[in-house]
Amino acid sequence: MSKEQEIISSVDGPVGRIHLNKPEALNALSLSMCQTMLGVLNTWRNDDSIQLVVVTSEGNRAFCAGGDVRQVALSGRDDPVKARQFFSIEYNLDAVINEFPKPYLCLIDGIVMGGGLGISVNGRYRVMGGNTVAAMPETGIGLLPDVGATRFLNDCPGRIGLYLGLTGARLNTADAIYAGFGTHYVPSDQHTALLNALEAGNYKNGGFEMVNRILEDFTMDAGESNLKASRSDIDRLFSEDDLEAIVSTLERDQSELASASLSALERMSPTSLKITARQLTQFSSVSVREALVLEYRLVSQVLLRPEFYEGIRAALIDKDRNPSWKPASLPDVTTEYIDGYFASIGDQELILN
Repeated sequence: MSKEQEIISSVDGPVGRIHLNKPEALNALSLSMCQTMLGVLNTWRNDDSIQLVVVTSEGNRAFCAGGDVRQVALSGRDDPVKARQFFSIEYNLDAVINEFPKPYLCLIDGIVMGGGLGISVNGRYRVMGGNTVAAMPETGIGLLPDVGATRFLNDCPGRIGLYLGLTGARLNTADAIYAGFGTHYVPSDQHTALLNALEAGNYKNGGFEMVNRILEDFTMDAGESNLKASRSDIDRLFSEDDLEAIVSTLERDQSELASASLSALERMSPTSLKITARQLTQFSSVSVREALVLEYRLVSQVLLRPEFYEGIRAALIDKDRNPSWKPASLPDVTTEYIDGYFASIGDQELILN
């Protein structure tokens, strides 16, 4: 498959459609895919004939499993500064989506993680099918929740965003909608009918009004959310800002949720956990733009250090699922060490258009 085919853009009447077309890689975003999407959206933003943008995906396994972090890691070992380009383009894409002046709607089913949430949660409408599996699993590969997650995880109810960012917990459709990742539930077998209705809509009186009206006809109740039912326990177990204090709380608690959370944290990169805890608690009020600038600063440091490369090796290259983290434990990750990740990178800071 050629690079040009990984993103298929088309126009049907008032609707511009962007189709993610890399199913063999779960529609993971490559640099060229992000560049293509960015170019298309910048064109359509100023095209009065386009009233609505709809993002769809090929295959039934995944909407978008994230960014192509394996390729980033392979290139980053040779040239970590050049490898920043992927994140620069991806984050600019996320910013354009967040500020897009017309209705922007993603039809989501299957896996949506990391960068897939970046190109959806930052937009206005996130329509989820019944097979959704959503997560921000970056701490498990030596990275950190990015693509605007500093903002959208803090938009989750209570301490749920911190819980999701640290543990990488996976959410079903009802949970994803409760967390705010999704805005509507439309059964998977109705997505084609919804797309047809959107393409046939009359947008003369305003795109948002028309989209809202059509969605009302298709939206259904996603059912009970286990995440919602666990909200009070999550708020209690993750009430502290300090990571070691959270771990101590989990260790003292006898609940199944505490045990599962502790087990998840023990698999993650200690460095990534401490970065994430500070990122999501000390920067909880930032805008999406501010979040992306912060995350680019953090990622720029990640690319200079071994954790990310070890995480990708264990998860995606050797696939032994046995990363050797260095530093190996939370006490070994000092405050001064984490300070270095948050320090300014001067004239290399992210510039958003």
